[in-house]
Amino acid sequence: MSFPGRTTLSRSEFLTLRGLRYHVRRWSATDDRPSPRPTLFLLHGWLDTSATFEDLVAALLPDWQVLSPDWRGFGLSEWPQDGYWFPDYLADLDALLAHYAPEGAVTLIGHSLGAQVASIYSGVRPARVERLVVLDGLFMRDDEPERSPDRIGSWLDQLRKPLSDPSYDSYEQLASRIRRLHSRITPERALMVAHGWGRVREDGRIGLCADPKHRLLFPTSYRLAESKAAWSRITARTLFVDGGRSELRARLTAEDIASRRACFRDRQETVIEDCAHMLHFEAPEQTARLIRQFLEA
Repeated sequence: MSFPGRTTLSRSEFLTLRGLRYHVRRWSATDDRPSPRPTLFLLHGWLDTSATFEDLVAALLPDWQVLSPDWRGFGLSEWPQDGYWFPDYLADLDALLAHYAPEGAVTLIGHSLGAQVASIYSGVRPARVERLVVLDGLFMRDDEPERSPDRIGSWLDQLRKPLSDPSYDSYEQLASRIRRLHSRITPERALMVAHGWGRVREDGRIGLCADPKHRLLFPTSYRLAESKAAWSRITARTLFVDGGRSELRARLTAEDIASRRACFRDRQETVIEDCAHMLHFEAPEQTARLIRQFLEA
């Protein structure tokens, strides 16, 4: 994918993972020399795509090769017909690593949803993950069991309604909306994100590269105790990078965050104060610098 006024160092690869056509974006040195350091696996969040990591990865090249999949139903990856369930992301990651790194331990960098997937996987397969970077993640609130019937009922109600699929006149209009949501980014960077999130539909309008089914309420509940059980098995060195203005981080108390992170036996924590949730395109250079320091330690 190319963006107006930009030269990208990434190239697209397509492979079949668990019966779905998956898109993986690869960044490497321009002369395609073998990377002097291990490959980094970069995992995006909900309603995002691998394309928006462009500026973050640019600050990591040429020292590392970076691979970033579009999760199922996002970006250029195929949309499954039966909806989305969290364990599928774990199985997709397992298949992805089996393809690209069948032996040894890897480095996982995950943002938001990608951080949740990476952290659970790191506890389920501790020998496969040497280093873990959590970008503004692991802030999901514990669901109360007594609310489960209401969640399921709401999900059933949603299934009866037509799915909303927003569209825009142009990439510039989508970029304008992105800047309203993320006011700290430049117009040029907002347009880069718009080209990563958007696609030209058959009617000529710009739709989103995300299956509308992602917006349906999950009928299953999030159980914090289950996540903590996985996190307590992690052996990987872990770096947490938070956004000081993150709306997700603000949902939890400092005590709750500390309780979650106490599960990680070898961890570092840092905050980018004047940044919200989307660290990778709100403060890509600073985020990359923190990742680099952690990886080089």
